[in-house]
Amino acid sequence: MSDIWTVLKVLNWTKGYLAEKGVENARLEAEWLLCATTGMDRVGLYVNFEKPLTDAELAAYRALVARRAKREPLQYLLGSQEFCGLDFLVVPAVLIPRHDTELLVEEGLRHAPAARSVLDIGVGSGCIAVALAKALPDADVRGVEKSPAALVLAQQNIERHAVRVTLFEGSLFEPFAGQRFDLIVSNPPYIPTADLATLQPEVREYEPLSALDGGVDGLDFYRQIIPAAPEHLTPGGWLMVEVGIDQAEAVQGMFAASGFTDIFTAKDPSLIDRVVGGRGA
Repeated sequence: MSDIWTVLKVLNWTKGYLAEKGVENARLEAEWLLCATTGMDRVGLYVNFEKPLTDAELAAYRALVARRAKREPLQYLLGSQEFCGLDFLVVPAVLIPRHDTELLVEEGLRHAPAARSVLDIGVGSGCIAVALAKALPDADVRGVEKSPAALVLAQQNIERHAVRVTLFEGSLFEPFAGQRFDLIVSNPPYIPTADLATLQPEVREYEPLSALDGGVDGLDFYRQIIPAAPEHLTPGGWLMVEVGIDQAEAVQGMFAASGFTDIFTAKDPSLIDRVVGGRGA
């Protein structure tokens, strides 16, 4: 009967196989993939350990495991990722939402809880703009993105969560001449070019490099966003950006040089300075 693949047998085998391929949390990921294949939740798996998989389930599961073993991100295989308590569709055209980025949303809401106009630069999957729109239902939330494929997905996520966000195709502030906002947020590309080769295979080989590459020192986009932001902020409006490891001090200097006040940094759960923000004149 060794050829009968029960839920437990499949999970145990997959855990070892994915671990050999360098996948962290191999058992948990094996469970998520099997949930996606069978339609059961994780509790369902546990109460059906002895249930054999059908041939169709086994074939579909093996295909997913083979892709994950090549280090294709789990989120792309499952098609979604949770962010700020909301479920977002994700495809390889967009960066996978990170929980560290939730801090950008939290700080935006903490410093500008009454914002009536919000701009998200580099909207990607739409996770930041949608989360802010959920929390600020009366605000005019806008997002700009230069990738047409990302804009399609962001619109799907906007509709999925029934929020008011208007999307624009373009780069940085190009579509917003003469417009001002109470809150501007951005999670721009900030990985130094030379560091891209050192990233995990999931990131290096599958996520869009255009959403990661921040130039030689990783700071190229801050040099464009920060000096241009004051003319797009309402009096006392806030600009907030996510930053990479050891970039906060340099980015703070750019805020100061551009006339911002009340400049601050905020640490993520790993105690890394992850958000830098400031108030316009």
